[in-house]
Amino acid sequence: MLKVLFINPVVREEDVPRHIPYGIAILASIAKKCGHQVQIYDANAWRKGDNVLKQVCLADSWDVIAVGGLTTTYGYIKKTVKIAKQNSPNSFIIAGGGFITAMPNEIMEWLPMIDVGTIGESFVTFPEILEKIDCGDLDFSKTLGVIWRDKDGTPVLNEARPIINNLDTIPYPAWDMFPLEEVYFKNSSALFSEDAYGAKRRIDINGSFGCRFVCRYCWHLGTTGDMLISPNEEGINDVQFTYGRNIRYHSPEYIINMVKELKERYNIDQATFIDENLMTMDVASGRSWLKEICDLWIDEGLAPNRTKKKRSKTGVYWSGTSHASLHKPDILEKMYESGCTHLVYGLESFDPNILKNLGKGSNRKNNISSVSICMESGIIPIPNIIIGFPDETFESIRNTITALIGLGIHAKPHFATAYPGSEWYYKYKNSIIKQYNGSLENYILDLGDASSISGTISENFSAIELIGLQELVAKRDLRSLDLAEKHFNKSRIKDYKIHEAEESFNFIPKKLNGPLASN
Repeated sequence: MLKVLFINPVVREEDVPRHIPYGIAILASIAKKCGHQVQIYDANAWRKGDNVLKQVCLADSWDVIAVGGLTTTYGYIKKTVKIAKQNSPNSFIIAGGGFITAMPNEIMEWLPMIDVGTIGESFVTFPEILEKIDCGDLDFSKTLGVIWRDKDGTPVLNEARPIINNLDTIPYPAWDMFPLEEVYFKNSSALFSEDAYGAKRRIDINGSFGCRFVCRYCWHLGTTGDMLISPNEEGINDVQFTYGRNIRYHSPEYIINMVKELKERYNIDQATFIDENLMTMDVASGRSWLKEICDLWIDEGLAPNRTKKKRSKTGVYWSGTSHASLHKPDILEKMYESGCTHLVYGLESFDPNILKNLGKGSNRKNNISSVSICMESGIIPIPNIIIGFPDETFESIRNTITALIGLGIHAKPHFATAYPGSEWYYKYKNSIIKQYNGSLENYILDLGDASSISGTISENFSAIELIGLQELVAKRDLRSLDLAEKHFNKSRIKDYKIHEAEESFNFIPKKLNGPLASN
C-alpha cells in the first residue's frame, strides 16, 4: 500500500475555479480501489501560493507524488515538481495528462525531477505503475504507455497503451476528495443562459471521449485512438498523432446512474457535460445515444419542471456541446425537455474557405442556421469564434462580422493557437520557435486559453494586427476593417507570408488508428 499525493495545478488564473480535474478525480478513485492511501491537494481550487504547496509536500512521507494537466498548466507543474523533489526527495514523481503526452521527450528533458510519465490514457497504466512501485520493482521497460528513465537517466518512451474499449468499467470520480462546498459549488453560476446563471450546485460530468472530426487546431492526445509511437528520424521513440478515430462513449445507464448519485449525495442542480462533442457520439450510435440519455433523465425524475418561467428548484439542469451540421430539431427538443439549458457550438468562423480548410465538417450556411434551430428548441446556443487561422484574410474576417451582425450576436473571438498535439502545432512548430527566440519551452510557458495572443500561425497577419482585428470583430466594426485593409494593402509586400507550414514526423494526416483493447 502506497501513500499517494495528487496535485492539481493552477489553471486559468484570470477566472475563479469552476471545474474539478476530472482525470485526476478518476485516477484517485482507481488508486483508492487498489488499496492505496490517497490525498489530493487541489492547488487550482485553493490557490494558496508556494508556501502551502511546500507544506503539503512536507505533510507526510509520500511514496508517490502525481501531477498532471493540460499543456497550459506547464508553468505551474514545472514549479510543482521542483518543490516536490526539494521537500520530499524520496517520493516517486509521476506526471500525466496532455502536457506530457503531447511532447514526452521534451518534457522529460526540461523536467529531470519527473521519474515516470504516463502517455495517453492512464486508467490502466497508472495503477500498474503504483503496483510496481509498491513491489519495489522500478523497471518499467515492459510497461506500455509510459516514458521512464534508464539507469543513466535517459528518457525511454515505450509502446502505446491500448485505450479502454468499455468506458463503463471506469469508476466514478472521487468527488468527495475535492472542496465542492468550499469552492466549486460557490462558483456554479454561469452567464450562458438564465437557467445556468441560477445554478447553485453545478458539477462536471463526462459521457464520452474524443470526436470524429479532424479540426486542424484541435488535439486529442490518444483519447480518440489517434496516437501512435514510432522511432523518429534519430531512431528515438516519439509520439505521432493521426486522423485515426475510435469512438467511445458511456452507456446512458452509466451516465444517468452517475447523475442520480450526484443528486443524492450532493443535491446538484446543474450538470455540465465536458465532452468534446455530444453530437458526434449521437451520430456514431445511430442517433440513439442522446435520446436514450434524455428519456432516462426524464423517467428517473431528474428533469426539472419547465412549466413555469422561473428556474425550477427540482431536478437537474444540464448543458454540453453541439455541432452545426449534426444537430437535429427533434433531439434538441428532447434535450430541452429533459433539462438542457445551453449548448456550446464551435462555429469558429463564417468564412467558406476557412471552414473548408478547418476539417470541422461544417459550412457557412449550417453555421448561420444552427443558431436559430437551436434557439427554437428553447436551448441557448453559445457560439465560439476564432480568428488568426493560417489562411485568415480581411475578407474572411468581414464574412464573420457580417454573419454576427445578421444573427444579432456579439462575440469576442479567441486566437487560433497551435497547441501541442494538434496538426498545426507540428506544421508551424519551427515558425513558433523562431517567434520565441529559439526556445520552445518559452512558448509552452506562454500558452493560455487562447483569449490572449501567444505564438501566431496566421500567414497574413502579425500578432499586433490580430489583436486589433479581435477588437474589430468584438465591436462588429466593418468601417474600421475597411480602413485597415486599405492601409494594409499599401504597406505589405505582395505574396509575403509571415509563417509557412512544414511537414512533421509527429503528425500523420491519415486515418491510422492507435491500439484499442480487445475488451
